[in-house]
Amino acid sequence: MQRLSARSFAALATIGTLMLTGCGKESGDPARETASATADRTIRAQKFMHLTEVHEETGMTLLEGPVFAGDGGLLVVDVTAPEGRPKVMRVDVRTRTSRSVHTDGRGTYTSAQFSPYDGRLYLSDFVHGEIVSLAPGGGDKRTFFSGEVDGARMNPDDIAFDPEGNLYVSDSRGMSEGEPLGRVVRISRDGAKATVPAGELAAPNGISFDVDHRGLWFSELTENRISYLLLDKEGEVTSRHTAIRVDGGIAQTDSIAVDADGNLYQGLHGRAAMAVYDKHGERLATVELPARTKGLESATNVAITPGGTRAYMTVSGPAGGYLYAFDALAEGIRQSNGG
Repeated sequence: MQRLSARSFAALATIGTLMLTGCGKESGDPARETASATADRTIRAQKFMHLTEVHEETGMTLLEGPVFAGDGGLLVVDVTAPEGRPKVMRVDVRTRTSRSVHTDGRGTYTSAQFSPYDGRLYLSDFVHGEIVSLAPGGGDKRTFFSGEVDGARMNPDDIAFDPEGNLYVSDSRGMSEGEPLGRVVRISRDGAKATVPAGELAAPNGISFDVDHRGLWFSELTENRISYLLLDKEGEVTSRHTAIRVDGGIAQTDSIAVDADGNLYQGLHGRAAMAVYDKHGERLATVELPARTKGLESATNVAITPGGTRAYMTVSGPAGGYLYAFDALAEGIRQSNGG
């Protein structure tokens, strides 16, 4: 999730009290365009669908957490949606239509991910420090985890599941203060136990396992770096190091996805683009919007079609919330589907 302005952060904290005033409509581009990699390592994404407008109540719209359901539907969250507006939307990528699958008067959801253990959709509530879950098609909201971890409440941002269904969460504590209070938090699949594999982090944001689930990649928004945690069979950290330093200029590191070849797709806040690296840190490409695109400021996250290379990137700004599509460098897997 991108770093929020003071006004927007305050709006998130009170979003549960906002009243229904309508909902955004999609207006997808009628001609499906494909992306191509050019000689200067640019992958040109094309507008796929207009999902949301800026909400008057919160002063922004912010799309995040794209994740494919088992039936091929693409779920997307709108972080700043007020009460009554769709907080979780379902997109039919074949017909370019969308519908609301969940809204409530409280949640500020920054990511979405399906559990390999129970098949439910898990959402991180950034403001209230909770992880909640929904039935795969929406509804049946349950609180999975709430409360303090090692004496401090979380600001949970993104989620990654290990194969057994345990959650690894990027906790962006200290984001608004600029303090290195952030953590990677591990929550057991039953929600009963929470531990801190890594701490003293600078607003951790993106988090994803590598291809073999041997380690975790995570980004730190206020340091523009991607680090790697090597894990043992019990999920304990055996080593940690800075793996990639992202030269983003005014842009900052947002969410992370990993494709079947182990390539990392690093979202950027402050620039509507993604940086693509291999697992050794070589920059392979930059995913860019068409040159004349205006009013879009951040590309937060991406979902790559499981078993295919079609990728859908969440892009937001004063012009609204959009999906942009491009062809990824390799096929989509669990690590490039949600989080």
